[in-house]
Order: sequence, then C-alpha cells, then structure tokens
Amino acid sequence: MANDSSPLIITLEQKSKKKMAFVIALVMLAAIVASYTGMLMHDPPTRALFFGLAVLCAAFMLSWAAELAQIDIPKGLAIALLALIAVMPEYAIDGYFAWTAGTDPSYIAYATANMTGANRLLIGVGWALLVLIFWLKTRKHTLEFEHSNRVEIGFLLTASLYSLIIPLKGTLSLMDTAILFLLFVMYMVRVSKTHMEEPHLVGPPKLVASFAQNKRRMMTILFFLLAAFIILVSTEPFAESLLETGEHAGIDEFLLIQWLAPLASEAPEFIIAFIFAFRLLPKIGFETLLSSKINQWTLLVGALPLIYAVSLLTAGSLSGAQFAGSAMILDHRQVQELLLTAAQSLFAVSILLNLRITFKGAIVLFGLFVIQFLHPELHYPLSFVYLFLAMLFFIRDRKHLKPAFRSLIK
Repeated sequence: MANDSSPLIITLEQKSKKKMAFVIALVMLAAIVASYTGMLMHDPPTRALFFGLAVLCAAFMLSWAAELAQIDIPKGLAIALLALIAVMPEYAIDGYFAWTAGTDPSYIAYATANMTGANRLLIGVGWALLVLIFWLKTRKHTLEFEHSNRVEIGFLLTASLYSLIIPLKGTLSLMDTAILFLLFVMYMVRVSKTHMEEPHLVGPPKLVASFAQNKRRMMTILFFLLAAFIILVSTEPFAESLLETGEHAGIDEFLLIQWLAPLASEAPEFIIAFIFAFRLLPKIGFETLLSSKINQWTLLVGALPLIYAVSLLTAGSLSGAQFAGSAMILDHRQVQELLLTAAQSLFAVSILLNLRITFKGAIVLFGLFVIQFLHPELHYPLSFVYLFLAMLFFIRDRKHLKPAFRSLIK
C-alpha cells in the first residue's frame, strides 16, 4: 500500500512546490507593477502588508539562490553574498539619512538611530528567535557550529572591539570607514576560501539543480538579481507604510526611525534565516544572521561617514582639501546608543566564542534587549552590564580567543 501511494505523494509534493513557485512569482510581479505604475493601496496598513508579502517572497527566492550557489562556490561565500543582498534595504534607508545629513545636520541622529536600532534588533530579536525556533523544532537546547565558523566569529569580535572606540572619540570619521571597509574586504576574501559543501536541496532548488551547468548557474544568478530587485522596489513603500501606520498611532518619531524602520529593513534577513530554521537548517540560518551582523557592523557603519562626506562635498559645504578630515559629530544621545550597541555586539560574540549558543544564552540576549527597549534611561548601565558579562565569557572561554583571531588570516 505504501509503495502504491508513494508516487501519488511525490506527485502531490511536486504540484505543491510548483504552486508555491507560481504564487511567489505572481506576488513579486505584482510588486513590480504596483511600484512602477503607482497602483498602490491608499491604506498604509494594507500597503505595508502587500509589500511585506513581496519581501517575504523575495526572501524565499534568496534562500533558493543561496542553496544553489553552494554547488559552485564555497558555502561561506554564498551565505555572505546572501546576507549582503538581504541587508540592502538597511543600506538604502541609512544611506538616505546620511546623505540628507549633508544638508540637514539633524539627520545625523536619524542615521545613527536607524543603524543602532537595526543592529540591536538583529542580535536581541533575530538571534534569540532563531534559537527558539531551533528548540521548538528539535527540543535541543544547544546549537553547535563548525570550526569553520570561527572566521565569522573572529571578524565580528574584531569589529566589535574596534566599535568601542567610536563612542569614546564621539565621531564617525573616514578613518573609521577605511578600517571597517578593510575588515569587510578581509572577511569576504576569507569566506571565499572556505570549503565546498554539497547542499541538501528540496523544492525549486532541487529542480534547478538538475539543469545543465550553464542553465543552472544562469537561474541562480537570476534568482539573486530578481530577489534583490524586488527588495529594492518594495522596501521604500513597505518602510513608509509602516512609518505612516506608526505616526497615525502617535508613536514618537525618533523611536519610529530607530525601531519601526529597521524592523522593515531587517525583515528580509530575518525571514531568510527563519526559513532555514523551519526547514531544519538552523546553522545556515544562524550563519546568515551572523554574516548580516558583520556586514552591518563593518560595511554599513563605515559607509555612513563616507556618504556624509560626499554629500557635504556635493553641497559645497566641504572643500576637496577638507574631505579627508570630515566626520559625523555625535551628540550625547548618539554616543550612548553606539556604546550600548557595541557592548551588546561584544557580549553576543562572547557567547559564541566556544562555537555554540544555548537556549539560556538566547533568553539572556532577548531579555536584555527587552529591558533596554522598555527603559531607555538604563542604556548606560546596561552597556556596562553587557561589557561585564562579555568579560566573564571571554575569561571562561579564553582558550578560544587565539583561534578566533587567527581565523582572520588563515
């Protein structure tokens, strides 16, 4: 009986996957049409839901592309590229704030608010929820990583240590740009040298993997490009609709920029990671979030003073001779936000130093995030709590520090 029914089951599964692919393609096409024809819903919540669904579909396509890419390039590089594309909405939003700050200095606060909110959401909510999904699916309390993941841990550790300097000096300068960009380039070079793995493919990726090599590679590139395009055209209306919804609800503008806008821009990477976790591929999901954090804490942070300086130069507020010495001056609140974000990042990497994250560790990350979200007046004390906890974990796992730093170069 089982044997007789198995072809039927396989046929039904194939039809289900085809329907899923069709629905995804239809939603993405509708998003493109809506963006370029102005056929947008007038109700902000409805508009946010529609474009949020488009981002979700793009995230599915990105996950397919990342899996297929592992056939031809190292897994670490495939995940790094996936993370880079997934954080594009965040780059677009923060880049806009940094550029506008060249003519309106008040936007410096918005740029740092959006960047710090995005980074803290990624760790405090993203990491914690992924571990929760892993526990719900497997009932295992510990998610363990490979020795090859020391590369990500080593680079995040280095970037987090350096980021502590920024609030101490009170500026984001082109020197920060140079150092953080160098770290990002080194990271991409290192992950390109990691080992190849045969991915476990299901659904549309499995079908595409059966194509001839050239056709398969073209489809993989098409998936990446199409998903990236959908994210770009959907993020602005998605974010603006969320902001409008929040404004109608009477939420403070600074909080909207720090939390609601990043929630929209972080959606692709969250969705991609959670898709992997629900498919019992939690390591790939967590590696995606980890790579996204490295992207944001090097390339994104480093890009802000560069965009700001170019904007000043374009506006005529800065001469060519002054360009190299330009910097974004941070006020007291921005310094406080950056210190808290850097401290959270250092604590997060300290609990990964032994190549594992536990359910308890995820609860602590989430619990501290909730406290700092609900009690902004405790940001300075919480920064030192994060730093103290990080020091304890570094002392406990000090034997892992040298391999982590060594992973930067070999």
